[in-house]
Amino acid sequence: MAENRDERLDRELIELLQELRVAIPGVQVMFAFLLMVPFTERFGQVDALERAVYLGAFLATAVASVLFIAPTAYHRLRWREYDKERMLVTSNRLTIAGTIFLALAVAGVVFVVTDQVLGARAAAATVGVAVALLVWFWFGLPLSRKRSDRA
Repeated sequence: MAENRDERLDRELIELLQELRVAIPGVQVMFAFLLMVPFTERFGQVDALERAVYLGAFLATAVASVLFIAPTAYHRLRWREYDKERMLVTSNRLTIAGTIFLALAVAGVVFVVTDQVLGARAAAATVGVAVALLVWFWFGLPLSRKRSDRA
């Protein structure tokens, strides 16, 4: 049985909220971890590059948090204003942008930790693999499937 427009919008909203329920706790845990790092004794030993990458990862995590939580605020502030389709389009874009910032944060954290544990060469190789995995599984795979579905 085909769903009508309102049913489709309701289903899509539920799907988006379920996806955000998966993403938000991960971002919050990473943000909490990154909040504590500068207050550890060992943070004083990191070099300028590691500090810069750390700061970038910290800020990217903050931006990802903002973008992932924004659809909830949007929905609450526009509640019962019959703007559900526009809200879903906007929320989808915010979620994709949040995913991009989360990928940047993950790559940054992988670099800093690997550089501390194994050194710069291993960090560069490890972050290269991490970025390849993030790009493929979070963006390449769904976009390639989208393209093949249209063909």
